[in-house]
Parts: sequence; C-alpha cells; structure tokens
Amino acid sequence: MTTLTYQIRASYAFVERNINLIKRYWSWELVWLVYSIADSLAVSFIGLGVGKLGGGNPSTADTNYLVIYLLIGTLVWRFLSTIFYWITNLIGIERWEGTIEYTLMAPVRRITHMAGQTFFAISYSLFFTGMVLLATALVFKIDLSKANLLGGTLMLLAGSFSFVGIGVMASVLPLLFPERGEQMTHVFIALLLLVSGIYYPVDVLPPVLQKLAVLSPATYVLEGTRRTLLEGLPTWDLWQYIWPVLLMGAVLIPSGLWVFSMAERYAKKTGKLHRNG
Repeated sequence: MTTLTYQIRASYAFVERNINLIKRYWSWELVWLVYSIADSLAVSFIGLGVGKLGGGNPSTADTNYLVIYLLIGTLVWRFLSTIFYWITNLIGIERWEGTIEYTLMAPVRRITHMAGQTFFAISYSLFFTGMVLLATALVFKIDLSKANLLGGTLMLLAGSFSFVGIGVMASVLPLLFPERGEQMTHVFIALLLLVSGIYYPVDVLPPVLQKLAVLSPATYVLEGTRRTLLEGLPTWDLWQYIWPVLLMGAVLIPSGLWVFSMAERYAKKTGKLHRNG
C-alpha cells in the first residue's frame, strides 16, 4: 500500500467515524435540524412583519426581497457555523467517547486527521443546509428564477476553507480547558456573527466594526452569495469575493494546524487528555 493510499484511507476512517456518530446520536441531529428550521423561519418572518411594525404598507416586491435577504443570511450562516462546530466539537466528542488518547496518540498525521474531519464537515453542512432550505422553501414563495445557483454554491465552498482554519484554531480551547473550553469557542462565532452582516448590511455598523468586518471571511461569502442569488451575478464575476476567502483559508488552515500542534504537545505533557462524561 502506497503512502498516499494509506493517508486517504486514514482520512476516510474519520469520515466514517463521524457518520457512525450521527447514526448513534440521530435524535440529537433531528433536534438540531428542527431547531435550525424554526430559527430560519423565525428570522425570515421578520421580513413579512416589517411593514406592520412600521405601520406602513410596503410593496410585495420589497417584502419578498427582505425575506430572501434574511433567508440567505440565515442559510449561509447555518452552513458556515455547522462547519465551525463540527471542527471545534471534535475534541469534545473524543472526550465524551473516551477515545481522545487513542486518537491523538495514534500514528496518524494531524493533517490527515483534519482532512477527514474537514471533508465530512463540509459535506454534512451542505446536506444539512439543503434540508433547511427545502423546509423554508415550502413555507415561503421564493422566486429564484434569476439566481445563479452554481455561483452561490461555489461561493459557499470557497468560504468554507477559511472557517475550517478558524475552527481548527478554536478547537485548541477545549483541548487546553477540558471543563469550559467548548463553551469558550462560542466567542469566535459570536464575534463573526456580529460583524459579518448576517441579518443586516455591514454599512449600518459603527466604523470600528466595519473595519473588523473586512477581516471576516463570512462578510465576503454573504455578499457574494447574496449577489448571485438576488441579482444573478455571473460566476466569473465572483472572483472579487472568492480571492479574499481563499487567501484567508490559505493563511488560517496552516496557522490553525500549527497552533493545534503546539497545544497538542502541551496537552500531552500536562496530562490533559482525559475523558469527560
């Protein structure tokens, strides 16, 4: 067996492990799916309620645009945050299953380990977001006749790599702080949610937060996806949004792996690889 074949099979082993985890805890996944659908619908209904809240009679076109604007933001954020949580929850799952020592002490390259986790996270996030989209499409009459669905999907995939890098870096917290590290990772996602323009244009933010928005990959993913779906922006014009997230991913993934390797060495020396639960 060649080295490349071995690495591919080793990466797939982590994909298969995660699939088995979903089968085992399918009820939790069902609860999370129902919650995600309800959350997406609740946010989208804001678009329909704006007219009544303002005491006016907005046109149907304006209302529909706002609904789709909010829905796209919700779905994009669901996709990106699901990737983030599947990466950061890796340590927590290993601790709960009692396999963290076996996994981190196994003769498998960490990049091979993370490659399998990344492939699963992106694939599952696409499936999960598709299910939420299907459910919301049954409730709202969404007109995507002018949408560039291929460009929107390409934008999501391009942006996913930067969130993988952020997730790998954030997963250091549950590794170093077994009792509260997993909760600490929410700080990352909360800050990105604030500055990225998920539910509102970045222009409405204070100047300081607008500057921080430039550093968030979600800002570019949202802007690019909204333009492809709402305006039908051609795929070849997406490069202005794709190159920043690809550059961020190229920096964040190696940086995340380096930070994780340093934290892993420290955790092994200080005996932090123990089970919770």
